Amino acid sequence: MDNAAPLWIFFLMVLGIVALPGMDMAFIVGSALHGGRRRGLLAVAGVMAGAVFHILVTGLGISVVLNWWPALFNALLVGGAAYLVWIGFNLVRMDASNGLPQALVGTRSEAATFRQALLTNVLNPKAYVFTLAVLPQFLRSGDRPMWLQFVVLGLIIWAVQAGVYGPLALAAGSARQGLASRPGARLFLARATGVVLIAGALLTAVQGWRA
Repeated sequence: MDNAAPLWIFFLMVLGIVALPGMDMAFIVGSALHGGRRRGLLAVAGVMAGAVFHILVTGLGISVVLNWWPALFNALLVGGAAYLVWIGFNLVRMDASNGLPQALVGTRSEAATFRQALLTNVLNPKAYVFTLAVLPQFLRSGDRPMWLQFVVLGLIIWAVQAGVYGPLALAAGSARQGLASRPGARLFLARATGVVLIAGALLTAVQGWRA
């Protein structure tokens, strides 16, 4: 649009959304706490890759289809929320003897952590709500090539995600060493992560459905 909002407002909005505890943050912290800094940073990379998907969804006009066809949008909300609730449920019901579910850290390989983080972000209902309601407000017609505007918006999202999630993953990875001798604390954190995933998924899905 010609009277698009300035980019610094977009930066602040993205910062507010990323800094707000939610599914992506819970996954990253959980991965770092139970797999170390490397797993945490791989989770950050997966979430950032998911942001590329959401930018492409808007750039290719798929967001228009989702807005025009509410049933499809609602299906994405329900599917994404169900997936995240499943991960959260596995964390909540775990005990000290069964270890951390693969759904969170991808124990088969480090690549699995990246894929799980990517999928968590792609199926995050909050991201679709943001894509549909906020991102189009910062596009200008006839100013710069549309693809370049999407690249700029994507780079802003990446910068915020790296700036918020990166240090968080490193801090959680460092805290992992202190928790190694405290299985009770690790169990509590795992269950708390599960509660955050369940509550965030359900709340965002309800808000998106109403919107």
